[in-house]
Amino acid sequence: MNQPRHCPAVLIAAPASGQGKTTVTAALARLHRNLGRKVRVFKCGPDFLDPMIHERASGAPVYQLDMWMVGEQESRRLLWEAAGEADLILIEGVMGLFDGTPSSADLARHFGVPVLGVIDGTAMAQTFGALALGLARYQPDLPFAGVLANRVGTLRHAQLLEGSLTEGLRWYGALSRETGIELPSRHLGLVQASELNDLDVRLDAAAQALGSSCEVALPPPVTFAAPEVIEAEPLLAGVRIAVARDEAFAFTYGASLDLLRAMGAELKFFSPIHDRQLPEADSLYLPGGYPELHHQALSANTAMLDAIRAHHAAGKPLLAECGGMLYLLDSLTDVEGTRAELVGLLQGDAVMQKKLAALALQSVELPEGTLRGHTYHHSLTSTEWEPIARGLSPNGGRGAEAVYRQGRLTASYVHFYFPSNPGAVAALFAPAPTGECISNVGAGLLAKRP
Repeated sequence: MNQPRHCPAVLIAAPASGQGKTTVTAALARLHRNLGRKVRVFKCGPDFLDPMIHERASGAPVYQLDMWMVGEQESRRLLWEAAGEADLILIEGVMGLFDGTPSSADLARHFGVPVLGVIDGTAMAQTFGALALGLARYQPDLPFAGVLANRVGTLRHAQLLEGSLTEGLRWYGALSRETGIELPSRHLGLVQASELNDLDVRLDAAAQALGSSCEVALPPPVTFAAPEVIEAEPLLAGVRIAVARDEAFAFTYGASLDLLRAMGAELKFFSPIHDRQLPEADSLYLPGGYPELHHQALSANTAMLDAIRAHHAAGKPLLAECGGMLYLLDSLTDVEGTRAELVGLLQGDAVMQKKLAALALQSVELPEGTLRGHTYHHSLTSTEWEPIARGLSPNGGRGAEAVYRQGRLTASYVHFYFPSNPGAVAALFAPAPTGECISNVGAGLLAKRP
């Protein structure tokens, strides 16, 4: 029988988005890694970009934790496994500490992980103490470690912020607002780690700055109860899945890819930008990313466009999420008005917007079963296809995303979290039995463009 495990842990949270949680979390991870400690980092909620940064900072894989999308049992398993190998567990929260249902505070309270509040100290003095007190006392049963000031101007500024703390709140230090430390961002969040040539320099600078102003001792250990272990069934044994991965398509959950492998699939990564043909594969997975930044290069690679059309025409499974769905449309127009023709399997067009178009957790009832995930995009899409399902958000509001299907092609703005329903995922990617005719919808698409 598995026994509980103990490991120092802290959840890094803030009063709101934009306070610098990712920078502080990455700095802490790199600081302790540079001290020779094994650090495991998790990201609370659905996010692809922050984990890329944290993987570079910690040198270890980063997974999502969430009481709704990931679920309590899977979150428990991930934490318990990390506690067996790590010297320190860091969890970056999402949005504000108490925002959303469930919130970062809900996760911290459920697993007994103390919260480290990060507060942007820009243009602030004694009010810092009021915000810190509110974070610490708003929910009396929330374990709270203390606060750290971000974007501090001078040593005197840091002293003012520290002096504003009351009721025994612990000061964990400060991080300056030096431009060499901050991580650059764009419309969907941080710039991808692979695009930042100086990322390691930034991380080491942030770690050094943080180490000079705060304690580097490990926090007290947290006890993580043993999970119920459920072995994945080999539902995709021998199935070869081609997975798009390059500058345009990189938004994949590590846990989703792990599940495909655990079910017996062989993953073959390829680049829709640089490769001229698909790898030998039974199924195709086009995840989200930034196709709008590379749509002209994607359009110019006509050999790959033809290969994807041929894959669909052969009746093979194809799952496209968000940016992957945009790639399948007739065209994609960026915010500057530049239009590029793309695969054309999904009749319609997408236009990038300067403002957010949708942000929500999603639960979708597909014929294969219910899958959970999230949506986050700045584009609007028009198509004559009728959806086979629409998403439902636990928090209400906008974001009832459509799911489209034709033959074995399934496309949506929703980024699905595969472990939320392994059986449904296996059904989406499993090839049809030999000799079974699924669809002839793809006929004629190969000749769509010269």
